Amino acid sequence: MEKMAGILNDAGILALHKAGAIKAERPFDDDQVQPASLDLRLGRTAYRVRASFLPGPGSTVANKLERFAMHEIDLTNGAVLETGCVYIVPLLESFELANDLSASANPKSSTGRLDIFTRVIADHAQQFDMIPAGYRGPLYIEVSPRTFPIVARMGSRLSQIRFRNGNAVLGRDALLQLHREQTLVAAEEPNVDGRGIAMSIDLTGDSDGLIGYRGKRHTGVVDVDRKAACEILDYWEPIYNRGSDDMVLDPDEFYILVSREAVHVPPDYAAEMVPFDPLVGEFRVHYAGFFDPGFGHAAAGGTGSRAVLEVRSHEVPFILEHGQIVGRLVYEKMLERPKALYGADLKSNYQAQGLKLSKHFK
Repeated sequence: MEKMAGILNDAGILALHKAGAIKAERPFDDDQVQPASLDLRLGRTAYRVRASFLPGPGSTVANKLERFAMHEIDLTNGAVLETGCVYIVPLLESFELANDLSASANPKSSTGRLDIFTRVIADHAQQFDMIPAGYRGPLYIEVSPRTFPIVARMGSRLSQIRFRNGNAVLGRDALLQLHREQTLVAAEEPNVDGRGIAMSIDLTGDSDGLIGYRGKRHTGVVDVDRKAACEILDYWEPIYNRGSDDMVLDPDEFYILVSREAVHVPPDYAAEMVPFDPLVGEFRVHYAGFFDPGFGHAAAGGTGSRAVLEVRSHEVPFILEHGQIVGRLVYEKMLERPKALYGADLKSNYQAQGLKLSKHFK
């Protein structure tokens, strides 16, 4: 009998670990398993490389590191990773997946909000962040801080990964039906097509007129494992609404903005934000992101959770207008409801959020 398609929940991920399909060099952290994903941890060594690369079908990442690594950095007690540099770090986790099980990775929310560019790489890979069904081997992560230098160490968690059987993405009709039943986004007329449900930008601002933040250059370091340790104004320039419903995105600047719509992910589903089509403008939501089951769910303390968006313009300045579509959410069915939902069950950092910087800022 053919297996159901869907995303593995927290119990399913733990079962994979117990069965040896997910191996780890040290025991899982207590909060490492999320409702529909697993946080991945940095190993003990970072390799500074000349440029990003994919191994390709005929090579391993280790083979490429022999050619392209410039020097090694010991992460055991923490080390600074500089902006504009590319590092490859072996992860503490490795896989021996069954032939019907694949996985995909994404930066964690806090990683994206710090503008740390991360991508997971498997041996013989021809794509970043995609682990093919049946993969057996080590995992690596490419790390490139873009705006702030960071301190990271062995065990730091910058990326997360989801496991799936088959293809459980909801098509347009199923998405519309689920929206009618459970209100996926707070929009009077949701924009839904085969690519997902549209998210638009809010440029009206909060009660003080704050609409977002732009990252400063030449700042101090951010320790990725320390919460509420940094002063906001040392790292960010607040942006306020000054009577206009638009703003100009400067090329290659990094912005934190917020969606106009509140997002809801029902407990039996997982969602993912995908970057918007650059054909509609020279900008994009810089980091795609996972939304776990229970995000914005009223019973999990999340009524009114909006999506925080990391936005960049490329090549040319671009005028972004209030209500403009900037990304789309795709929804997938869970194989089983998670044991713990995002939000109240996990004391999650970004439940019931509006415009919010990462947990590292006071």
